[in-house]
Amino acid sequence: MDTFLFQWMNGWAAAHPVFHPIIRFLAEDAQYLFLLGLLVYGLSRSEAKRRMVVSALLSACVALGFSGLLGTLFYRDRPFVTHTVFQLIPHAANASFPSDHATGAFVVATAIFLFRKKDGMLWLTLAALLALSRVWAGVHYPSDIAAGAALGIVSAAGVHLVFARSPIAARLLEAVLSVWGKWERRLWYKRPSSRKG
Repeated sequence: MDTFLFQWMNGWAAAHPVFHPIIRFLAEDAQYLFLLGLLVYGLSRSEAKRRMVVSALLSACVALGFSGLLGTLFYRDRPFVTHTVFQLIPHAANASFPSDHATGAFVVATAIFLFRKKDGMLWLTLAALLALSRVWAGVHYPSDIAAGAALGIVSAAGVHLVFARSPIAARLLEAVLSVWGKWERRLWYKRPSSRKG
């Protein structure tokens, strides 16, 4: 079933070249929109947004760490290694399962959703498009992106729950935000110049 779904989706991409620029952008470059989004949220003066960014970054570390472990334990070749595929983007012949792109996109999107529902829905939509584009581009099976998406969602929800339920984790988060605030004040604060006379 996994191979059938891959061939159907990959074949659809091959048969509709008009979508190639969009698929290529989603598969290769859309990941940077998530980094840009976190940067924009992080530059806000809102403490709630900063909490969200810290939660997203920690969740991403957890999720991508587990993704690397799973890729080692359950190694799977990329589709283009074992099948004749329409490969829209170049990629190294490394582990296919789970998809790091899907993991990273969904962990950030879910972390945002848990703090900001409307924003989160937009990010989750972008994450889904990014993940599907990896299949259309010929570098992942559907199960790779499904596993990556699940890993990202579970990691973000787990970190969010720990921050909400654990007093120790909550204090650590407050300490991080406090250091962040002090660093920002030192970076941007300008001492008024003294005038004589």
